[in-house]
Amino acid sequence: MTTLLKTFTRLACTFSLLAASASQAQVTSVGMRQIQSSGMTITLVYPTAAAAQDVTYGAFTVQVASNAAPLPTDSTAASGKRSLIVLSHGTAGSALPEHTLAATLARAGFVVAQPEHRGDNWQDFSKAGPKSWKTRPQDVIETIDAVARDPALAALVDTRRVGVHGMSAGGVTGLVLAGAQWRLLDLAMHCAQNLDEDIGFCLNGLVGKTGGQLLRKTQFFMARVLTESNAPDNLKVVYGGKSSAQATGQGHDPRPDPRVSAVSLAVPVGVIFTPESLARIRIPVALSTSGDDGVLLPRFHSQHVLKHCTSCTNLSDHPQAGHFDWLSPWPVSLAQTVAATQMRGGLPNPAFTDADRQKAFDQIALFFKQKLSQP
Repeated sequence: MTTLLKTFTRLACTFSLLAASASQAQVTSVGMRQIQSSGMTITLVYPTAAAAQDVTYGAFTVQVASNAAPLPTDSTAASGKRSLIVLSHGTAGSALPEHTLAATLARAGFVVAQPEHRGDNWQDFSKAGPKSWKTRPQDVIETIDAVARDPALAALVDTRRVGVHGMSAGGVTGLVLAGAQWRLLDLAMHCAQNLDEDIGFCLNGLVGKTGGQLLRKTQFFMARVLTESNAPDNLKVVYGGKSSAQATGQGHDPRPDPRVSAVSLAVPVGVIFTPESLARIRIPVALSTSGDDGVLLPRFHSQHVLKHCTSCTNLSDHPQAGHFDWLSPWPVSLAQTVAATQMRGGLPNPAFTDADRQKAFDQIALFFKQKLSQP
């Protein structure tokens, strides 16, 4: 009897392990499809049981199950539904350069939505910069609504608590949705004093444009005399989250959309945000930083956020990583082309390895697992 019991016990353990392995195998495959929202393309990345294969889009090759059905539920979530993470790309970006992060999040059980920001994407970046910074947060809000309406996902995704990840200019998106506010005055005063040091930010988009560089340098030189009292009103307009007065009736919640419950940032634009508004952020915000970022110097951008935002933490710091090292896949030919458009610091740093990047992405997935599961 004892021998028989031991046999049954071993069999039960074996079946349990097999079941666990089968469950894990289900979520190692990543599905991908696209939807449209009023002309805005949204790429969806999610767990699926369908077999993935290499699919090539231009210079990018990703391993996905195109247009596959999503896995229905997440047994680890109290609601049984999957949490949604919206990824906000950088200037002139798209979904593909951040697919590795999206796939990591999907394998962790999330549904990921990647909008191509209007006027600031790989096909049309005519509004890159402040014009886009004003509209990007609404693109994300619209994306959440689009997922909530999607026939294949509406019943499977919990959109009451949503995560947002933003890289570079996408960091503006994330910080605004956390409740921060920015002004053109903060941008002008920063570049008036730190143009040469932060040239990658202050003269962004002007490589090879002598006239454009001269004009912007002149504008920043004139901005040296600006103060809070003498600056034109149009420079002092605040954009983004709600001020204390605006949020009075909502428990001083500065978020434009209360569904956004956790934010992750990688090498974000930060210096444009007012210290007061960063201090009002109450939801968890995690930063992944690059010590070798010549495009957005950490001491002006990431450190500005960490200094003033008490609910912000440095999730991982990578002294040897550059600005674009957060993009994956990032084909060499494209990396070189993009680097040539940067005033400084555009090339990847080989010292920041694929394993380093994946470890950081796993930490981002764990951050969202922990924060979005909290009530």
